[in-house]
Amino acid sequence: MSVPRRSRVSAGLLMYRERDGELQVFIARPGGPWFPNKERDLWTIPKGEVEPGEGLLPAAIREFQEEVGIIPNGPYHELGSIRQKGGKTVHAWAFEGDWPDGQPIRSNRIEVEWPPGSGSRSSWPEIEKAEFFTLPAAREKMKVAQHSLLDRLVSLLDGLDEAASGG
Repeated sequence: MSVPRRSRVSAGLLMYRERDGELQVFIARPGGPWFPNKERDLWTIPKGEVEPGEGLLPAAIREFQEEVGIIPNGPYHELGSIRQKGGKTVHAWAFEGDWPDGQPIRSNRIEVEWPPGSGSRSSWPEIEKAEFFTLPAAREKMKVAQHSLLDRLVSLLDGLDEAASGG
């Protein structure tokens, strides 16, 4: 019996806001037992695997809602795709939104065998926490492979500002 290969394509959303004149982005820390003390190169945009036959943007919207419990509202701005260390391709879109600081998220749960090989199954929230960070703080926490999404967001917003000012 062959084991189905996991999807190597994910889609996600990068929510942003301006607070006190500074751009902030909403990123998430994965749940589960794998990295209990790790903070750097771990946080991510809320994202997940694209189901067979599902479009990339609909998958990104669905995954964002499943992982953090927030219903996203566009317009959505394409940020392109990146390739992570493990080979997974992540397609991303940005949208402007807000979430009250300190308000808990509502994440779906994942069930895995833990400890590995034990035969016991345990359940954790897929996303442990998510919050807004300034760009420098986000770069300290985010997966390095996703840093270019922050650069693309800044370029996108600069372009939108320029278009709005008639420049």
